[in-house]
Amino acid sequence: MWVVLDTNHFTELVRESAAGLLLQERLIASNADVFLPVVAAQECLQGWLAVVNRHKAGPDQVSAYLQFRRSLEALARFSVLDFDEKAASRFLEIQTQCPRVGAMDLKIAAICLERDAIVLTRNLSDFQCDPGLRVENWLD
Repeated sequence: MWVVLDTNHFTELVRESAAGLLLQERLIASNADVFLPVVAAQECLQGWLAVVNRHKAGPDQVSAYLQFRRSLEALARFSVLDFDEKAASRFLEIQTQCPRVGAMDLKIAAICLERDAIVLTRNLSDFQCDPGLRVENWLD
């Protein structure tokens, strides 16, 4: 079984929150092959860079840089799935079916549809517009 982490699942793992620790246990118990879509990596890195840049240069950035480094280390532990030509074509198909869903979520959905993988996300409604996509929330 292939599972792909949406950004919210990946972030909980990086933060080592209570939900993230339970997710870690569940991933181990499931014996699933766990992947991260390149789109979630992009969202995560953009988010931490925005946090770093919001703070005054110097001591105010220490905590933000620590979280940014943790994200980089966590990214290195995962196999990252590309947004390739097949996923891009699938993205265009489902974008017309789901005009209210954000482009990043649709890209993740397209990556998972092309690989017959389960998306792990808290945003179930954003990923349920394509009946072929399997979606689960392992955090709540």
